[in-house]
Formats: sequence, C-alpha cells, structure tokens
Amino acid sequence: MPLHWTRLFARRYNQAALLAHAIHAAGGPPVAPDWLLRQRRTPSQGHRNAAGRADNVRGAFVLRPGRGVAGRRLVLVDDVFTTGATVLECARILRRAGAARVDVLTLARVVRGGA
Repeated sequence: MPLHWTRLFARRYNQAALLAHAIHAAGGPPVAPDWLLRQRRTPSQGHRNAAGRADNVRGAFVLRPGRGVAGRRLVLVDDVFTTGATVLECARILRRAGAARVDVLTLARVVRGGA
C-alpha cells in the first residue's frame, strides 16, 4: 500500500512494502511497490468509521504512468486490514486499468465488536 511521500519521509519505511519484500524473499511473486502512487496526503484513518474511511481515500491513489497492469493478476499487500477502504480503492484503480484479478494479502485483521 503506497504511502504519501511526506509520511514515508517521516516514517522512513513503508511497512506494507517490507512485508511484500519478505514474501518475495520466501518464494513469493515479484514485488512492484511503486506501481500505485498516493497522489494526495490523507488524514489518519484511525478514528473514522467505514464510510468516513472510504471517503477519506477516494481519489487518493493513481497508477504510476507507464505501468501496464492489463491482464495481470496482482496481489496488494497491506499490514492491517480494518474496513478494507484503502485496499478497495487501490483494487478499484488497478481493475479500472485492466488488471485481470486483484487479491489482497494482509498481516492482521482488526475485528471490532463481540467475539
């Protein structure tokens, strides 16, 4: 999942990209962490509900020019899946660009409410 350059600069790493590289090192598919760009900085998703999260990331991502995804099966890697707003928005961009399939692999899933 792409970070805005200002957040990447402040944090110094992209945890989702690190996970993707570890998956690749363990025999997984090639990694292309720069195919999607976060074109605008979005406020933290932390205290937003599902609808607020979706609104927050709508239009925040674009496919980097020159990246051909048509007909490809792609895997988005994210560290934490909460409502899915971010991965859904990224998958929407990739599918609109012609990706044949977009799957999501995540390290953790946040579950709210009862057990």
